[in-house]
Amino acid sequence: MARDIILREVGLRDGLQIHPGFMATEHKLAWIKAEAEAGIQEIEVTSYAPARILPQFADAEEVTVKATRISGLTVSALIPNLRGAERGFDLGAHKLNFVVSVSETHNLKNVRRSRAESLEDFKNVVALAKRLPAEARPKVCGGLATALGCSYEGSIAVSEVVRVAVALAEAGADEITIPDTVGYANPTLVRQVFSAVSKELGQLPIAAHFHDTRGTGLANVVAAIDCGIRLFDASLGGLGGCPFAPGASGNIVMEDACFMIEAMGFSTGVDIDKLIAVRQIVTEALPDIELHGAIARAGLPRGFVYPASANANAA
Repeated sequence: MARDIILREVGLRDGLQIHPGFMATEHKLAWIKAEAEAGIQEIEVTSYAPARILPQFADAEEVTVKATRISGLTVSALIPNLRGAERGFDLGAHKLNFVVSVSETHNLKNVRRSRAESLEDFKNVVALAKRLPAEARPKVCGGLATALGCSYEGSIAVSEVVRVAVALAEAGADEITIPDTVGYANPTLVRQVFSAVSKELGQLPIAAHFHDTRGTGLANVVAAIDCGIRLFDASLGGLGGCPFAPGASGNIVMEDACFMIEAMGFSTGVDIDKLIAVRQIVTEALPDIELHGAIARAGLPRGFVYPASANANAA
């Protein structure tokens, strides 16, 4: 099925990284497989941060290798630095997500180095990736953490977001992601930032990663769609948050985002009922975890019809 908008699952990384209980590897793999069968084409399955820092990802090797065996699934992972990238190369991840905070303070808290040092490290990651054979080379993507606000520095100048985005693009990023790390964004700000970055980056793919900390997540998705964005991160049950950003709770709910986008006439290629059923795997594995979401509670509306294929709205 042709897809107008691509939804990427980040719950296995962003959702689990702050949960105190370890999710068994077999349950993570069951979650990944079930979402792939529901129609999710890309899943961020883990982080290559050291297990002593984020013990949830002590099984990163097994999860990555087994996830790459699922036909049609793009397996991505978060990399904190060059060493993390090297692990990703060795394990065969299809995409590696590197994050630089636009906020200098958050960058120091998140990865314990300056923004300039992170940008230099990103250049080294890209250079190393380019030495790999084309068939074994993953995409290397740059994320702009705190681009839409920071719990340490407050508002972030749009010009600074553009500057860091351009720096990542010039370093060789295959894609840029703009996250609302701490849930400060609103639709007006989203339009300002995404329009400004898109103007500078031209045809380079740009993705959005919104948190629903203050209830604006889905409204921000609509604003980004209006700006031509067609790649969105989301998390099953709204799991997630940044451990180094006070108050940053909850990604947008994957199920709700999928329903809203489909109801607007855009095809995601996802079976919403199958997606909702995946929640049971998470609940059984981690009974104490809280899952959010309206569509899981209320169900699809009577007479709901999926868009058949690529829609004129996507133009």
